[in-house]
Amino acid sequence: MNEVKVGIIGIGNMGYAHLQTVTAGNIPDMTVTAVCDINPERLKAANAEYPDIAAFGDYTDLLKNSDTNAVIIAVPHPLHAKIAIEAFKYGKHVLVEKPLDITVSAAEDLCAAAEKSGKVFAIMFNQRTNGLFRKAREIVKCGELGEIKRSVWIITNWYRTQSYYDSSKWRATWAGEGGGVLLNQAPHNLDIWQWICGMPSAVTAFCSVGKFHNIEVEDEATIYAEYENGATGVFITSTGDCPGTNRLEITGTRGKLVLENGILKLWKLNEDERDICRNSVEGFVEPETEYSEFTAEKEEAHAGILKNFAGAILYGEELLSPGYDGINELTISNAAYLSEWTGNKKVTLPFDTAEFDRLLKEKQISSEIKEKIVKKSTDKSCGKRWQVNW
Repeated sequence: MNEVKVGIIGIGNMGYAHLQTVTAGNIPDMTVTAVCDINPERLKAANAEYPDIAAFGDYTDLLKNSDTNAVIIAVPHPLHAKIAIEAFKYGKHVLVEKPLDITVSAAEDLCAAAEKSGKVFAIMFNQRTNGLFRKAREIVKCGELGEIKRSVWIITNWYRTQSYYDSSKWRATWAGEGGGVLLNQAPHNLDIWQWICGMPSAVTAFCSVGKFHNIEVEDEATIYAEYENGATGVFITSTGDCPGTNRLEITGTRGKLVLENGILKLWKLNEDERDICRNSVEGFVEPETEYSEFTAEKEEAHAGILKNFAGAILYGEELLSPGYDGINELTISNAAYLSEWTGNKKVTLPFDTAEFDRLLKEKQISSEIKEKIVKKSTDKSCGKRWQVNW
């Protein structure tokens, strides 16, 4: 194989952005040979703009009959695992938009199918291409902060208007989207949080449904996480704050780092704080610290993940965002929902996926698909709103 021939399943906002990115020649060794969407108007528009690309109204037809060896799946969340599993059966490499699906149980089935297929499996965690997040991970994993004590991430600059939520019938519904800010916007941040700090052992959460918008899912959430070593973490997110905040602080026994406004600030102690606490004969001390700052060039975001996906298929490059990693952030968001639905109780990980599936099903049964749909924006470019917004 000397070229990745990709089919894009779902050409709404994200799928169309990927279509534009690849057809513009921005992804070496990758071409789009097929697209699929259940919306006839979208297919007609895509065929008019890209007449040489095969168009399908059913994803199974694309998998069976198109000249593709890989697919990008950009459909509503509850369909991710179902379509990806079928794609693996037809021998395709798969890149799925975040999240893997809406339940850990579905994601586990998807990961099992991926492993059985032996094909490349990636997920669109595009913020892993950001140099500052990668530097923060390196600092923590190399032990420069010592043992982690605490992390706090306030990520409230995912501002959305009511028009955004009214742009599709399925959006912001339990039946159509499977959740709110934790499942739609925050998966990027939940992924980075666990990528840097590791997975918690327990989660307690408070999710506010329709606090700022007329929707049936949460538009604000606070997660309190506990870790095996005694560390704690707080994650606060919302689509109702303007201006919002994007600030990550991680404190360890040998210092702390703060990520905000496109700058990573690092304070390093000359000795471990625990030793200072135990051994100092003074009650009030100001230990010496070494301070440094880091910046990074603008990340490649979606294009970076697409390039890496192609490189993994053709040249065996290590995936920056393996699909299997998608279970971790989904585990956190599912646990947060389970905590909220059971009286904000502490949920120990791994949790009872059968209980979660049952409670989600109850919400889906009573879910209301919206009738009034506002006119959508015509801007489908993969622009600034999909970069890390400081």
